[in-house]
Amino acid sequence: MAAGKEIRTQITSIKNTQKITSAMEMVAASKMKKAQDKMLSSRPYCDKISTVIGHLANAHSEFKHPYMEKKDELKSIGIIIISSDRGLCGGLNTNLFRSLLKTIFDYQNKSIEVSICTIGKKATSFFKKSGLNIKSVLTDLGDNPNYDDLLGTVKVMLDAYDKNEIQQLSIAYNKFENTMTQNPTVTQLIPMIPVDDGLDYYWDYIYEPDAKETLNALLVRYIEALVYQGIVENIASEQSSRMIAMKSATDNAGDMIKELELVYNKARQAAITQEISEIVSGAAAV
Repeated sequence: MAAGKEIRTQITSIKNTQKITSAMEMVAASKMKKAQDKMLSSRPYCDKISTVIGHLANAHSEFKHPYMEKKDELKSIGIIIISSDRGLCGGLNTNLFRSLLKTIFDYQNKSIEVSICTIGKKATSFFKKSGLNIKSVLTDLGDNPNYDDLLGTVKVMLDAYDKNEIQQLSIAYNKFENTMTQNPTVTQLIPMIPVDDGLDYYWDYIYEPDAKETLNALLVRYIEALVYQGIVENIASEQSSRMIAMKSATDNAGDMIKELELVYNKARQAAITQEISEIVSGAAAV
């Protein structure tokens, strides 16, 4: 029964694949919990510094930092794109890239040049073919990214802003909502967007040693914190998406095995019936 042998081989192959996807699901579930804890632990700091910077953007300080001043004309923008280094995480990266391409096309239709910085192998390989100006690349951050590793990449984009090569800087990543939902997000970093919390007035701050030195350090740290938060959010989203994708693959493999076993049993039953018929026919002929 040649057909039956081929089906048995196919069933064995799918079972082996099912074992791999099941193991990857469990590994992703374990990593997801650690990634979520890391992401949630850094959120309060990021939210608080964002609130402070929002108030500073509304304050009437004796020194107005260039990062708080909106450019008169927007000719070029920069986008820091955060993706995963590895695949097998469903449509996580694809959904982000599709959403981002629409934004990029809108800018290009307005004759605004787009420069990008890619973090993660998937974004790097995808946007290399796009023809966009890639100012810097960062890969292999791993599951536990070090804050210091991204400083050089962020500095490249800030230097481009300081030289007026770009007039706006944004960050694109997958924001973690819950295990089932990860939303592609694009957030403007600079110029700073003033916070709008319904107040009729905003307080100012006393700066030591002076406003210029304090704001120079604070605003760079603010941007670095948002980029780091985007990276850990994306890692949590990646592990969640991979766990769901591997669970779906494992379930689909189980369904395929059931269907193939049914086909195999039918083919085996047909072969047995044919053999019995041949024996009966032979005996009747004798």
